[in-house]
Amino acid sequence: MSVVFLLLLVIIKIFIFKYIREVFRVKNILKNVPSPSCPKIIGHVSYFKDPKIVLPLLTKTAHEYGGVVKMHIFGKHLLLICDPEKAELVLSSNKLLNKSWEYKFFHRWLGTGLLTSGPEKWKKTRKILTPTFHFQILEQYINVFNSQSNIFVQKLKNHIDSGSFDVYPYVTLLTLDVICEAAMGVNVHAQNNQNSKYVQSVQKMSRIIKRRVISLHKFIDWIYYFSSDFKKEAEALKVLHGYTNSVISKRKEELLRENFVNENKEGKQRMAFLDLLLHAKIDGVPLSNEEIRQEVDTFMFEGHDTTASAVAFSLYSLSQNSLVQTKAFEEQYKLFGDDQQRCATYNELQNMKYLEIVIKEVLRLYPSVFYFGRETIEDIEIDGFLIPKGVHLVTLAYGIHRKPEIFFDPEKFDPNRFLPENNINRHPYSFVPFSAGPRNCIGQKFAMLEMKTILSTTLRRYEILPVENFKPAIAPDVILKSRNGVMISLRKRLVNNNSL
Repeated sequence: MSVVFLLLLVIIKIFIFKYIREVFRVKNILKNVPSPSCPKIIGHVSYFKDPKIVLPLLTKTAHEYGGVVKMHIFGKHLLLICDPEKAELVLSSNKLLNKSWEYKFFHRWLGTGLLTSGPEKWKKTRKILTPTFHFQILEQYINVFNSQSNIFVQKLKNHIDSGSFDVYPYVTLLTLDVICEAAMGVNVHAQNNQNSKYVQSVQKMSRIIKRRVISLHKFIDWIYYFSSDFKKEAEALKVLHGYTNSVISKRKEELLRENFVNENKEGKQRMAFLDLLLHAKIDGVPLSNEEIRQEVDTFMFEGHDTTASAVAFSLYSLSQNSLVQTKAFEEQYKLFGDDQQRCATYNELQNMKYLEIVIKEVLRLYPSVFYFGRETIEDIEIDGFLIPKGVHLVTLAYGIHRKPEIFFDPEKFDPNRFLPENNINRHPYSFVPFSAGPRNCIGQKFAMLEMKTILSTTLRRYEILPVENFKPAIAPDVILKSRNGVMISLRKRLVNNNSL
């Protein structure tokens, strides 16, 4: 037996010994946290096998065990949190800023942008990006929201009085157009050209990441590198990164020819996000092209599918709740009368109070980002409780939003839950569709204005009708989606004083 082989054997044994010792150390520290029984080696893998029931099952289990449950998968421990008070301790902590392991699947696409970066870089980046979402800049995006929403309702014309159809593909192309124009100042014309390489590459990357999250063998990098998905990912990233880099280079050249302070109004409207990045500095050093690309791509990803999911589920919920839809339309009529064509202004969007609580109730039942993952990189004590290094903390928004002690009859769709008088005694972390605390969603105001614009434009033109015997098959994807589409039907809205 060679010396090299013996040395390798010793190293492997040391590694296994340290791994087992750490597993038992973590297990001992967390021994008082309740946990469902499971096979010792594989742990609670069975809870995650069926995507159709995983969220209801995790929610039911967490509620039964008091809101915090210890689980493990092949020795990896996680704490599942379905309680607003415990969620606040985790999400508001400045010690728990590291994202959990699955975010690594985004690194080749998004690098270490705002979503995926570690605490130090995140703090610096967040500081320079926050001004991008000031209301004066958000107001400048309203024209983008309106123009793309108008294309969307034109696309839906073909479905008037023609039975049921899946609205999600239309919505996802709409939100892709919006975010491209808002983030980069260019229009990829996704709604009119869904076969473009850029559009297809965005959709391909979302599918690949989804498969990695739910596939055990693709979770392991060295196995994934030999899969067909890895080759597809490389092809998609070549298109995505190439397109973003070309936009950045073009804008840099433009800025060399003009004075940024004296830019015309149109340029500021189209390029506020990218322009800020081009002029930003971290520790006195301008961002590199690569750093700018990572932040633009992050904004593209975070602002595309998440909003599409929320809008699609909003249309479905309105179709299923005719009284809610009537009330939402009455609010539109008070603002616009029988003018179905006029674009909404920033102030009008702000005054759509009922539509806002409708959207909030949609996000309660169908939160686009259904959980928030953190990982401890060292032993941390929070509120007198020790959390060992290497534990994954999973705040399940989907489960918190369905806690019957907070939301009576939680499966019922009822926007009145979010009327001001009904929110007085509710814990602030009982509703977290955009996360909360220091790593909350920086673009939540942008998203709310975009969703209001889309729904306002649609409601004024169409009655959204239910599809008999259809119920969305909710399943965890990269975001929350329906496995059987989002089916609705449409009828042209006839507006006159007698219709109200």
